[in-house]
Amino acid sequence: MSRMRRAALCTIFLFAVIVAPAAAHGGSPKYLSVYNGLKPAVPGIKAQVLGFDNQYELINKSGKTVLIYGYQHEPYGRILPDGTVQVNTRSPAYYLNQDRAGTTTVPATANPHAPPQWKAQDKTSRFTWHDHRMHWMGTAAPKQVTDKHKKTKIFDYAIPISVGGRQANLTGTLFWRGTPKGAPVGAIVALAVVVIAAVAFAAWVRRRRRSGDDGTSPPPALHEPPPQRDRSGAEAW
Repeated sequence: MSRMRRAALCTIFLFAVIVAPAAAHGGSPKYLSVYNGLKPAVPGIKAQVLGFDNQYELINKSGKTVLIYGYQHEPYGRILPDGTVQVNTRSPAYYLNQDRAGTTTVPATANPHAPPQWKAQDKTSRFTWHDHRMHWMGTAAPKQVTDKHKKTKIFDYAIPISVGGRQANLTGTLFWRGTPKGAPVGAIVALAVVVIAAVAFAAWVRRRRRSGDDGTSPPPALHEPPPQRDRSGAEAW
């Protein structure tokens, strides 16, 4: 593979690293949902926000059953001690969480008071879900945002769970991210890509020069083979 091609592939890879996290999740780059911690804290439980304000990821290494509650405090999802991840298909939250606006039709079979009907998802000890409690549901900016260029707190929130029967809350805060005036997020990403491409190209040029080939040297001249001589010393062709 040529150095030019390697440099180009490196640039594409770095571009993907920058852009992919924003594209992979359906969160809004205008907002930032920040996980503040589990209260009270429980050893072996980790959580984080994915995609600005789009999803929660909870990892259970506590050796106990972790239960995540829905919007009517019904069992919604759980992680068993052996790492099995399950979701309750009778929980209205199972359907409401299918889209960001919460407009998915909830079937009549979904009843927050009915016994859970657990559906296994995987065995990774990791439950990832969209939760409407962690983001702004409106289409217009919140009233707290008086300056769209300034980072602004919107609200604090708590998502109830239980660990081994002990009640706890995933706590967090939703912010309006804000952007510097004249520097939208898209322009910042584009600038970063250009800088990365320029650095990769400059590195490629330096390597070419160090190897003695700057890409402009003419190809080596073709020489005729030296004349062959017979045993008498006369040139023979």
